[in-house]
Amino acid sequence: MNHISRLTGLKNRYFALRHGKSEANLLGIILSNPAEGVPKYGLTDEGKAQVRASAERALADGLLGAETIIISSDFKRAIETARITQEVLGAAPIQLTDRLRERSFGFHEGKSNERYQLVWNDDAKDPTHTVESVESVESVLERATSLILEQEEQFEGKTFLLVSHGDTLQILQTAFAGVSGAKHRSLPHLETAEIRELKLGS
Repeated sequence: MNHISRLTGLKNRYFALRHGKSEANLLGIILSNPAEGVPKYGLTDEGKAQVRASAERALADGLLGAETIIISSDFKRAIETARITQEVLGAAPIQLTDRLRERSFGFHEGKSNERYQLVWNDDAKDPTHTVESVESVESVLERATSLILEQEEQFEGKTFLLVSHGDTLQILQTAFAGVSGAKHRSLPHLETAEIRELKLGS
C-alpha cells in the first residue's frame, strides 16, 4: 500500500540518501538480515569518504543544513552514513527506524549480489511476490510510505533526510513518482552515498 498516494502536495521536503559503500558491497554479498546487518558490516573507508563528500556538497548547495531532520535505517552501514552526515551538517541527533531497513532477500541472504537481478525480474512481473521468501515490493512500499505519511501528519515546513538502502529507496521513489512499485528498477538508480530529493510526480 502506498500511504502517500492520496496526497496532492507535501508539507515538508524529503531527501533520500543511500548509504555509502559498505563491507557487504565490497564482498559482493547480499546482507539484509537484521541479525547481521544491525551490528555488523558497516562502511568501508571509501564509503565514509563518499558520504562526507556528498554531505558537504549538499551543505554547500544549500539543500541540507543544521535544521535537517535525519531519519535512518538501524543497519550499521546506514547509521554510520547518518552520523557522518549529521556531523557535516551540524544537525540534531539522528532518529532510527526499522521502516527504512534493507529489504529482506530471504534465501538469497549471504549469497552473491548477482542474485538481485533474479528478484528484480520477479518484481517487474508481480510486486506482491515473495519468491524464495523475499520481502515483497508492496511490503517495502507500505512500511516506507507509512513513515512519510506520519511526518506529513505531524510536521510542516521541515526538511527530512531518509538514510536507507538501494531497494528500499528505489521502491520509495515509485511512491513519490506515482507509478507501480513493480517499476522500481526503471527509475534512475541511486548510487552509494547519493543524495536525491523526492518530489511528488517525479
